Amino acid sequence: MPMLDWLAILLSYLLGSVSFAVVVSKLLGLPDPHSYGSKNPGATNVLRTGNKLAAVLTLFGDGLKGLIAVWLVARFSPQFGLAHWAAAAAALAVFLGHLYPVFHHFAGGKGVATAAGVMFALDWRLGAGVLLLWLLVALGLRISSLAAVVAALAAPPLGFWLFGARPESFVLLPLAALLIWRHRANLARLFAGQESKIGR
Repeated sequence: MPMLDWLAILLSYLLGSVSFAVVVSKLLGLPDPHSYGSKNPGATNVLRTGNKLAAVLTLFGDGLKGLIAVWLVARFSPQFGLAHWAAAAAALAVFLGHLYPVFHHFAGGKGVATAAGVMFALDWRLGAGVLLLWLLVALGLRISSLAAVVAALAAPPLGFWLFGARPESFVLLPLAALLIWRHRANLARLFAGQESKIGR
């Protein structure tokens, strides 16, 4: 693999490793999100502090880093002669960075916002379709984790429908699997009737 391809993957992972839940909490004088609630460094857990601004900034930052990493690699691939699968590799790398961030002892979030950013960067129709499905489930049933899992399950078939058998489609398979895996505790609580609803 050419050095520039490795560099693009590494930089995408490092960008993904920036946890906006931690960064925003420090800037706003809030406790480390690893220390309360679900101990998950994500917007939902940050919202438990009661600081809506912090939650919105976390959501925006985590989504934006996924979008930027993939967009930059896709945008400059022809100019720098990157492989045709470089954007797909960057998508997986930035997502893994969020889940297992080197800057935060590999204790990362569940990846919903970052996955959304990645999908919008791959194709706005993919991002919009998955987001719409998430909103329908989240607003209808008021269970964020279920909405995330349903959206993750829908992403690969929607990707193959849009892209065909391309790297951008295949990378959605591990993204979806990892996102569902990160929600396994939520699914267990859901099946036990103990999963909390949005707003509680």
